[in-house]
Amino acid sequence: MAKPSIGARKGGKDAEQLRAERRAEARGEGCRSAAYSALGHIASHARINETAADAPTGGGLAFVTDHGRIVVDAYRDADSEEWAWAFTHLWLHLGLGHLDPEQLAAAGLDDPETEIDEAYAAACCVVVHRFAEHLQIGTPPPNVPELPGGDELSLTRRWREEGVPAQFRGLGCNATAPCMRREPPPLLGPATALPDWPALFAKGLTEEAATALRQAAEARGERRHQRQLGPWDRALAWFVSSYPLLGALASGLTLVADQEIADAWNIMLAAISAEHGELYINPRADLAQDEWRFVLAHEMLHAALRHDRRQDGRDPYLFNVACDFVINGWLVEMNVGAMPEGLLHDPRLSGLSAESVYDTLVTDLRRSRKLQTPGARGHGDILGDWLSEPAAAARRSSRRTHPPVSLPWQRNDRVGAVDLDAFYRRALTTGLAYHTPDRGLLPAGLVEEIRALEHPPLAWDARLARWFDEHVKSPETIRSYARASRRQASCTDIPRPGRMRPENIERRCTFGVVLDTSGSMDTVLLGKALGAIASYAAARDVHAARVVFCDAAAYDAGYLPVETVAERVRVRGRGGTVLQPAVRLLEQAPDFPADGPILIITDGRCDVLRVRREHAFLIPAGARLPFTPRGPVFHVR
Repeated sequence: MAKPSIGARKGGKDAEQLRAERRAEARGEGCRSAAYSALGHIASHARINETAADAPTGGGLAFVTDHGRIVVDAYRDADSEEWAWAFTHLWLHLGLGHLDPEQLAAAGLDDPETEIDEAYAAACCVVVHRFAEHLQIGTPPPNVPELPGGDELSLTRRWREEGVPAQFRGLGCNATAPCMRREPPPLLGPATALPDWPALFAKGLTEEAATALRQAAEARGERRHQRQLGPWDRALAWFVSSYPLLGALASGLTLVADQEIADAWNIMLAAISAEHGELYINPRADLAQDEWRFVLAHEMLHAALRHDRRQDGRDPYLFNVACDFVINGWLVEMNVGAMPEGLLHDPRLSGLSAESVYDTLVTDLRRSRKLQTPGARGHGDILGDWLSEPAAAARRSSRRTHPPVSLPWQRNDRVGAVDLDAFYRRALTTGLAYHTPDRGLLPAGLVEEIRALEHPPLAWDARLARWFDEHVKSPETIRSYARASRRQASCTDIPRPGRMRPENIERRCTFGVVLDTSGSMDTVLLGKALGAIASYAAARDVHAARVVFCDAAAYDAGYLPVETVAERVRVRGRGGTVLQPAVRLLEQAPDFPADGPILIITDGRCDVLRVRREHAFLIPAGARLPFTPRGPVFHVR
């Protein structure tokens, strides 16, 4: 009796059918993953064709037509993450209007029979790549080059004259061929009206931001106010529908028009709490519709640019005033609404940053402190740590609970946690990308600040690692014939020197640690700081560090293995913190190298320190030292 074939044993399916099913399953999973995002509305109107005669060839995944049809290569072996990236790339072409007739006409492709040329396709793929970096869906192709600046039309004009660089020819989903094509109109019957792809994309962006904020509020147990809509609500809705730069941001913030809170916090017009994502309105403020637009845009820019975290030791109220001058100048230049009477604006400060305006204000403190912001008198409209007990009482009376400011926002299980900085950064950068030139030019200073958000500063542990690399020199091995090389056995007639380390390695490669062990020290701060120190010291081949514990007096622990420093810490809680004796002990210790750096870990509640050698500070986020430090300060978050 003949033995049944493999296909028969698997229910009549041969190997090729099984591969086809696996390919279809990967495509479907990738499509669903990409559609579960801001591109969902585009995905619901677009069509996917898997059996077209003009399917991609030569290694391409898919391409998109101006009718919203996605043509895929059904025989391409790719995983679901690759397909998710491909669908995201092609749907972004539609959402960003790259195949709209107006956009094609502006690019010199107004004739419907003209094929999309390589320069325009490559320029559009560059813009899509920049936008897809914020969505983070799927796996992009490897070795993506550094993307140039400029929009689609400027890149197209340049590359038509100079030629498309080789590194930008394969950025699309159709190998080296353009991943956008035109379809001829139907021969019979009227042409079908195509969806407004950019409008669908804008709707998806606003809905995603609103959903993320709603889920975050539900996770925190917050209750929304049920109230009648006011002129401020209509002003906020105008940003969502008509002003892309701030549309996603406006849809994500919670507007609170509560007279009790406004009275408790002494809010004149409006104020913003960036940590809670809430915009507070004084309902008694008598403003016109255009004036509410100006005030809301003012507060949203405070939150998006994180002015509450940029004080860096400056006076909070004066820095708030400086930021008001800068923001109001931008809004007047952009002609967003009408500035209410009494707000701060000086054309002479145009083009200056908030830090530069602050330096101007501190030259006349008596006059500067009399300037009024739209928020609370004496505190400004940037709500921070000054929230008082009357304000908390107002929240309790209105049955509204606020989470701790350190609580991260949760979006959903698919993408995980997204903190406030990531939300504000994404809202502004995507808004800038969608703010087309025909909606008006933006001030150069605002564009520079938004571009700077695309490259956030390094985290404290990464900057600490750089400090270690710069000041804690790793020991260099030397070669010596006193120790034979391990490769000596392969050529016994040729002597080879072996690698060895110098005998005084521990003395040359070390650093000092001054640990504040007073009762005010946070154990979480100690754990994070000592964990980072141990990992970086191990990477630099530092076996032991010179450790001094200090609160009211200095306790010399000598040289300790870096991985056991945390086990020796004992928070004694003996009154105040005097760290200068500990620093002096290390500087005068005969067994500590003269060029050894010192790392000082404290909560900032210490005396004034004078350190004569290279040093750095590790302090909690939001804390301030009672003096101007000369070494770098790392804020542990």
